[in-house]
Amino acid sequence: MKNRSLFHGIIKTIIFLMISLFSISCEKIISVDLNSTAPQLVIEASISDQPGPYYVKLSRTVNFDQTNFFPAVSEAKIVINDDSGNSDSLIETSPGLYKTSVIQGVPGRTYSISITTGGYKYTAVSTMPPPVDVDSLNIETQSFGPNKMKFVDVHFRDSGNVKNYYRFVEVKNGVPQNFIFLFDDRLHDGGPVTSSLVAEEDTLNSGDSVYVLLQCIDKNVFDYFRTIRQASGDPGPQAPSPANPLSNFTGGALGYFSAYAVRSRLIIIP
Repeated sequence: MKNRSLFHGIIKTIIFLMISLFSISCEKIISVDLNSTAPQLVIEASISDQPGPYYVKLSRTVNFDQTNFFPAVSEAKIVINDDSGNSDSLIETSPGLYKTSVIQGVPGRTYSISITTGGYKYTAVSTMPPPVDVDSLNIETQSFGPNKMKFVDVHFRDSGNVKNYYRFVEVKNGVPQNFIFLFDDRLHDGGPVTSSLVAEEDTLNSGDSVYVLLQCIDKNVFDYFRTIRQASGDPGPQAPSPANPLSNFTGGALGYFSAYAVRSRLIIIP
């Protein structure tokens, strides 16, 4: 029963993080029992190579048997630095939402974030990889039982002799979708790549506009989304059993800090 409560608590936090998205020296597995432990800080923080400002969202977990409202965390001190000597103290624009003022994302730079709230300090580090262009998109059709579904194929060129980690975000008719699509070049290093964005619950209809964002992320952020996908019941082929999501934050916080480069392409579903 305790393990079931633990798993349910983790799933509730995962669902909250996935809905809110649109996203190291120390890598830590966080164990959460929301029915028996104090609320934990949830951090969603990212910086990209696109023009700022960038945002950080802070909230706290609640017990599994409570409402789905995750209380915002206000009056935190948040600072983002890069390895070129730039620093930015974020400003809270609404409860739990903080905005940068001056820092800009540049591929190749390493960014660190420091968050102080409630007498505790949480830190994370992320290095922004170089961007990879989306060469083209096309639509495929696949049968699931008696039903047929359309999905997007993403074509791009992987850089050889470099470890690359990718996250794809699907934006349908202006709305970011909650599916986690990932790819790494462990079995395909260099050359042209086709990655299929297939999720059984994903519904694409004729006339829909779909932007695909190709995010180049570092390994720690990739592992965070990989373990979230496993714990949410979509492990992918040959994946281990569900595990607690990996966080790149020290201090016991849930969530992630991602410095990523992104390129995108639009397709209209025929």
